[in-house]
Amino acid sequence: MVSKNTICLWYNGTAVEAAQFYAETFPDSAVGTIHRAPGDYPAGKQGDVLLVEFTVIGIPCIGLNGGPEFKHNEAFSFQVATDDQAETDRLWNAIVRNGGQESECGWCKDKWGLSWQITPRVLIEAIADPDPAAAKRAFEAMMQMGKIDIATIEAARRG
Repeated sequence: MVSKNTICLWYNGTAVEAAQFYAETFPDSAVGTIHRAPGDYPAGKQGDVLLVEFTVIGIPCIGLNGGPEFKHNEAFSFQVATDDQAETDRLWNAIVRNGGQESECGWCKDKWGLSWQITPRVLIEAIADPDPAAAKRAFEAMMQMGKIDIATIEAARRG
C-alpha cells in the first residue's frame, strides 16, 4: 500500500536496480512491490517494470521507470546523518564505488544521478556551535572537504 506522502524518483529503466542498491546499503531500507505496466507507455511496453515501491532509511519512495527525459540534480538530495567516521566512510564509499561521483562538503551522487549528503552528526553540531568562532572554523574546514573527516571537523571546532 502506498503511503500518504511518498517520494517519487524518476529512473530510466533502472528503478529496481537502484531500489536494490539502496536496500543493501542503507539501514531500515527495503524493496517492496514491483508494479508492471498494464499497457504500453512512452518509455516502455506492457509488462515492463513501471514502478517499484521501496523504503530508504524509513522514507517511503516509488521508483518510476519514466524514461530518459528527466535527470536527477542537486535540487533534491537525501541527507543521511551518520554517527561516526566508520559509518560515514561505509556509506560514502558504497555510493561512490558503485559508479557514483564525489562532490564537496559531504555530497556525492549515486550512479543514477541522485544526490546524497553523508553528514556526520558531529558536523551538524559543530556548525551550530553557540561560539560563532568555533562554528566558523568548523564550517571553513568542511568547505575544504569532499567526504567529511570527523577528526578534522572536531579539531577545527576546538581551534
